[in-house]
Amino acid sequence: MNTIENIDKDKLPQHLAIIMDGNGRWAKQKGKMRVFGHEHGAKAVKKIVESCVKIGVPYLTLYAFSTENWNRPKFEVDTLMKLLATQLKKELNTFLDNNVRFNTIGNIDSLPKKAFKEITEVTNKTSGNTGLTLTLALSYGAREELVNAVKNISVKVKNNIISSENIDEIIINNHLYTHNIPDVDLLIRTSGEHRISNFLLWQIAYAELYFTNVLWPDFNEQQLVEAILNYQNRERRFGKTSEQLN
Repeated sequence: MNTIENIDKDKLPQHLAIIMDGNGRWAKQKGKMRVFGHEHGAKAVKKIVESCVKIGVPYLTLYAFSTENWNRPKFEVDTLMKLLATQLKKELNTFLDNNVRFNTIGNIDSLPKKAFKEITEVTNKTSGNTGLTLTLALSYGAREELVNAVKNISVKVKNNIISSENIDEIIINNHLYTHNIPDVDLLIRTSGEHRISNFLLWQIAYAELYFTNVLWPDFNEQQLVEAILNYQNRERRFGKTSEQLN
């Protein structure tokens, strides 16, 4: 069985992103309501954050709630928001003890007041931490992110702050929610689904993709280690040939 000791610390993904999928199916398999799955999914988040701290991953981004998730039944959405607020309040001291800096991306202004309050408090209290940067994507959609970036750049072009001739990848990147986070190196999706679901479309341009059949509440340190080892055994060419890399 592979363990953290098998990981090459010199070849770690600098930015690991995870689409946490399968909470509802996990609960259904056990004859429970979907909410039961979300509660256990939150426990999996805690374990994976702690594992990333141990491994030394600098950036971890978790797809927690998409713009499309607002269309789910009201009871489920309300429960998710309450769970979010409760977990953030509960985990603040853990973040502080482990030097974790908490961050969010997405339209957090659309979140309920209690969740927004806890997000703001945890973000502010951990802002000085220098270890793992944990980012939750909340009310997030990559297409919305890109539309907002285009709008903001357009305003600056109109006001002669930016010349249209000078627009490049750097300028676009600087107007994304993730402007202070490096591009994704490894994207993991749990539950056996093989799609991106409107998550970090710009940032995963050269990411390695890893799909596992494990449902999110069952995803643990062992599965994370396997994903990282799989990543470390791949050749990342970024458009070059193997001979050029060698």
